[in-house]
Amino acid sequence: MPSEAFDHGLLSPVTVGHDALVSDDAVLAALVRAELGLVQAWSALGALPAETAGMIAAAWGSEAEATAGSGSGDGSASMPVLAIDVAGLAVAAVDGGNPVIPLVGLLKNALPAEERRWVHRGATSQDVLDTALMLVARRAIDAVLIDLARAEASLAAFAAEYRDLVAAGRTLGQHAVPTTVGLRAVVWLGGIRRSRLRLQQLTLPVQLGGAAGTRASFLEIGGPDAALLPARYAEVLGLDDAHDVWHTSRWPVTELADALTQTTDALGKLAGDVVTLSRTEIAEVSTGAGGGSSAMPQKSNPVSAVLIRSAALRAPQLAATLHLCAALADDERPSGAWHAEWPTLRELLRVALGASAQAARLTAALRVDRDAVARNLAVTRGLILAERLSIVLTPLIGAERMSALVAAAAAGGDLAVLLADLPEAGDIDVAALLDPATYSGDAAAAVDRATTHNDTGEARR
Repeated sequence: MPSEAFDHGLLSPVTVGHDALVSDDAVLAALVRAELGLVQAWSALGALPAETAGMIAAAWGSEAEATAGSGSGDGSASMPVLAIDVAGLAVAAVDGGNPVIPLVGLLKNALPAEERRWVHRGATSQDVLDTALMLVARRAIDAVLIDLARAEASLAAFAAEYRDLVAAGRTLGQHAVPTTVGLRAVVWLGGIRRSRLRLQQLTLPVQLGGAAGTRASFLEIGGPDAALLPARYAEVLGLDDAHDVWHTSRWPVTELADALTQTTDALGKLAGDVVTLSRTEIAEVSTGAGGGSSAMPQKSNPVSAVLIRSAALRAPQLAATLHLCAALADDERPSGAWHAEWPTLRELLRVALGASAQAARLTAALRVDRDAVARNLAVTRGLILAERLSIVLTPLIGAERMSALVAAAAAGGDLAVLLADLPEAGDIDVAALLDPATYSGDAAAAVDRATTHNDTGEARR
């Protein structure tokens, strides 16, 4: 019997095994948590007893019951509750255009009549759904941060190990000047570090604006004290207080999208370089056993790098859609643009989860073939040092003779012999001039700075 699930990741291998935090079940759990958080926030204001809030949590089967009304702020309770049929809820959501409307009915029906008025008290559907998506995002980002930290640690160790291994630097696909394997790793490391810091610094706020963003319903119900309700809501859910309503000012979503895309960009750079450097004719790095081919048994493909690249190619388009939705968030509540955000943001979180997990795996398995690095460095027979030769020799022999020297070497001449034959050779240490290890600039210092880097940024909370 085929599964009823629509998407197991069959066409998205980078996300397989990393979907649970953004699944429909996870979204349902977050929706219920957002509704319960509102009850707890009202309780924190003194509008209803903590015992009543606890009873509501118990009736909904929430693991957050132990913290109901306590303002613990972990926001991480595991659900779903009430044995809610996710597929049935999705069908019921069609008529109202969102799942909160039928969910509220189910949650109310689980309570005694006298307590039902506290469900969704003063809120609108967008308040709950936006808040739930921020809860989902927070848990997903926490998981991404763990994998990025693992990748950072592996790359820092890798950079230190290969700090002084000189390699051919390439620009526009061609040999340029010497670099080091350690410095190359520092470039990867720097991109990941910056993206991790940006994720840590994100603001992931609750949404609580009422029907049209005026919060009139909350003030009508709770009086002046209800002005504190958004802050209490943020506290009990472990999210941020944006202070202002963001129904149509969608910066929390676009900033999140940008940070996730910066992350997949950084991981895509790493993965792209690994794919290139593991090419058969280059073979400077390998990634362990690799993946085979259905037709070519000799192959050992850099599968993790390939999957990361697939995520990096998808993420910018998803982020672009979220920016377009933000720009088209009309009036006081968006029509259609808001709805288009939900699956787009979920997919962006999904690919970031998969890419970061694959990056942790890839960096832990990354190995260098020192012989291949040396072989490729020598392939131009010293011409990789042409920039240095030009700097040193042009003042001695002039630009025309310098050009002729390079042309002769490029035509197959032995550069060391050509240099030794110069009348000015007595003033030149040819061996030192042609040593790539002495023309790697401050590569070693850059590795040292990166591998002793302790400031990974403050955690978001």
